[in-house]
Amino acid sequence: MYGDEATVRKILTEAGDTWAVVGLSSNRRRAAYGVAQVLQRFGKRVVPVHPKAETVHGEQGYASLADIPFEVDVVDVFVNSELAGAVADEAVAKGAGAVWFQLDVIDEAAYERTRAAGLEMVMDRCPAIEIPLLDR
Repeated sequence: MYGDEATVRKILTEAGDTWAVVGLSSNRRRAAYGVAQVLQRFGKRVVPVHPKAETVHGEQGYASLADIPFEVDVVDVFVNSELAGAVADEAVAKGAGAVWFQLDVIDEAAYERTRAAGLEMVMDRCPAIEIPLLDR
């Protein structure tokens, strides 16, 4: 288990409201698109991070985390597990407070590095599934 209930709750309620969503594009068929909508519905600012740097859900996109000219609280990762570790490292370098790897995105070494750097982290979970459960 990579992220117990207390960590999930902490990221969703205390880590901050600016979420960089890596892999978010204007493709409505991708999971990132719908998850970003749910996050917005729950008051999160969603910042798209994708090589195309598209504006999605009314928010300007950026080609990389490093290109975002403001602080990011949480980095939500929608890339393959093979690429996710590098994104976690970029999140640490960016100064984010937490990293969230989506369902089926697992990199144990990245988890250890990210936690050792002092960030909260969850893997193989989805915030769009977890956030509506908070008030239960």
